[in-house]
Amino acid sequence: MYGAVLFGAVLAMVGCHGTGSAKSKTEQHAVRGTVMSVDAGRGAVSLNTETIPNFMEAMTMDYPLEDKAVATELHPGDKITATLECERDDAGPKNMRLKDVVVVAQARPDYKPAVEYHVPAAGETVPDFKLLNQSGQTIGMKQFRGKVVVLTFIYTRCPIADFCPRMSRNFAEIDKVLAAEPGLYAKTHLLSISFDPSYDTPKVLRSYGEAYTGKYTRETFAHWDFAAPKQAELQKVEEWFDLGVTPGDGGSLTHSLATVVVGKDGKVVAYYPTNEWTPAEVVAKMRAAVG
Repeated sequence: MYGAVLFGAVLAMVGCHGTGSAKSKTEQHAVRGTVMSVDAGRGAVSLNTETIPNFMEAMTMDYPLEDKAVATELHPGDKITATLECERDDAGPKNMRLKDVVVVAQARPDYKPAVEYHVPAAGETVPDFKLLNQSGQTIGMKQFRGKVVVLTFIYTRCPIADFCPRMSRNFAEIDKVLAAEPGLYAKTHLLSISFDPSYDTPKVLRSYGEAYTGKYTRETFAHWDFAAPKQAELQKVEEWFDLGVTPGDGGSLTHSLATVVVGKDGKVVAYYPTNEWTPAEVVAKMRAAVG
């Protein structure tokens, strides 16, 4: 299952070498690692890499493949070498992808994943998971029936610009676009779910949310909730949304991504397992679902 099981330490970016403009530089790094899962349909792989000198510590991340057909030749447990290519600007490395993939050792034929994760599909009803929001109130998906909801997963301490911060910036843009149309705004809702409930308390989520909406102490959170499940329910939430999360050092979390548009009937309209979606794309899905 793609993006299901994650191992490794937090991404530690240091230094860079590459070519390109001063604004955005392209760089390449030799990588060696173990395939954790494969999504042949999207041409992507979850790879547990060894330490990449002057770039990042050993960790597991999801990568698109430059040649998507290569995914059909890979299996969980395969050991590979490859070239990791990305662009870097002031915010850090972005658009990481793999090319020149070579299988150096095949997986055991009896390989089975430790945990089976569920991939949300259009038409499925999202479970009524209970969450504690920024106001200390317990909320659930059923209370939003009649509205189109877009939800994503974050944790407030995430240091990777292309992951949680990008999801929150995208949501801030979605919120702004929807607010320009009062009729549409009233029929939609945003929900950012933290998978770090021990740290992301209501107080922390309130401060984080106020910063991203830009309203600070004036924010009422009437249209955008920031919430987290109880620790005991966290694993169930992660498994249903195909969200892989593994603790690292110093409170860091290595994780995949999941963003979902949920219709007025509480059923999945669209599922995005990466950071490749755009606010405009999601707003279009929400607008169509509102009808």
